[in-house]
Amino acid sequence: MTTTTGNIAAVPVLSRRSLNRALLERQLLLRRADMAAEDAIEHLIALQAQEPFDPYSALWSRLKGFRAEELAGLLLDRRAVRANAMMRTTIHLLTARDWLALRPVLQVVQERGFTTGSPFGRQLKGLDIDEVVAAGRELLDEKPRTNSVIGKLLKERWPDRDATSLGYAVRYLLPLVQIPPRGIWGKGGLPVLATAETWLGRSVGTNTSPDAMILRYLAAYGPASVMDIQAWCWLTRLGPILERLRPQLRTFRDENGKELFDVPDGPLPDPETPAPPRFLPTYDNIVLSHKDRSRIIGDPSRWMVDGGQFDPIFLRGSVLVDGFVHSGWRVERDGDRATLVVMPARPYARGEREAVAEEATRLLEFLAPEATRVVEFREP
Repeated sequence: MTTTTGNIAAVPVLSRRSLNRALLERQLLLRRADMAAEDAIEHLIALQAQEPFDPYSALWSRLKGFRAEELAGLLLDRRAVRANAMMRTTIHLLTARDWLALRPVLQVVQERGFTTGSPFGRQLKGLDIDEVVAAGRELLDEKPRTNSVIGKLLKERWPDRDATSLGYAVRYLLPLVQIPPRGIWGKGGLPVLATAETWLGRSVGTNTSPDAMILRYLAAYGPASVMDIQAWCWLTRLGPILERLRPQLRTFRDENGKELFDVPDGPLPDPETPAPPRFLPTYDNIVLSHKDRSRIIGDPSRWMVDGGQFDPIFLRGSVLVDGFVHSGWRVERDGDRATLVVMPARPYARGEREAVAEEATRLLEFLAPEATRVVEFREP
C-alpha cells in the first residue's frame, strides 16, 4: 500500500496484489474458516448456483470439515433456498432470511432483465404483464410447478402467445425458489418453482433500499468501486447512494486512480500473505463480482482470445494459484472411475503443480468418495 498526495488529500493506494489478498481473506480462501455453513452463506451473501451442486464445492473450499449433508439439511429444513433470480438475474443459493430481505431490493434487476435483457419480454409485447404474473401466482398458490408447466397452463389463457415466454415472465418477475430435491447432494430433479408463501410460509420484504446490501458486499468483496458493486448486483446509478454512505466508509484508490470504497473494519492482509491453491466452481462469485476483475484473474490480456472475448476457461471451474485464476478444472466420470482434470493456462512455478495436485486429490475425495479417483493435468 502506498499513499498519494497532491490535489487529492492523502489517499492510500492499493496494489492489485493487496486487493487480491483482501478479497481472498473476506471470501474465506486464505485459510478455511471454522464456521457453520449457514453463517458462511450469509457472510458471502449468496453463492452462484446455476449448477445445482456448485455451492457444495464452493463451501468445501472455504470451510473446515464441511460436509455435504450440512448444506443439504439447510435446504431440506428450508433455512436456505435456491433463489430463482437474484444478482445478475441468475440462480443463487442464500439463507431463507437473506432471500426474503434481498429479493425486493433486486426486483428492478429482474424487471429490466425480462424487459430488455431477454427475448421473452419482446415476445409478449402488448400484453398486460401484470395480468400474466398474477395468473402465474394463482397457479403457484395451488402448488409448486415447473416453469414449463406454468407456461403451458398460461398459454391456455393466451393461446396466441409463446408458452415459454409466458412461463419466463413469471419466473423473472415473481419471487420464486427452486425446491428440493433440486440441489440436494446426490439427488436429481427438475427445477420446481414455489412462492415464498408456499415454501417458507412468509412473504418477501418490502424494503427496496440497497444500503445494507451494499455494505455487506463491501465486507465480503471490497474494497470496491461503484462500477464493481453494479457489476455484482446489476443495480444501476449507485453513485449517489455511495455518496450518502461515504461518512460510514473509508476510501482508497487502485493503481489506476479509481476510487474504492470499503467498510471501516474490512481486513487488508499483507499482500505477501501466502495463498494456497483453491478450487472454485463454475461462475463462482469471486470471479464475477467486480467490473475490474484483475484482482482475481491477474492481467486481463492474458485471458483474451480471438475477437476480444474471455478465454472459455471461465466456463469451467477455476483453480487459484498464488491467489489468482491459473487453471480450469472439471470432473469426468467413466463407470466407477472419477477423473479430476486440471487444465493449466500457463506453466506452474516450482512447487505449485504438486500443491495443486494435493488439493485436487482432497477435492475429489469429497466429490466422489465411492469412485476410483484419478487426478490428471491436461492442456485445456
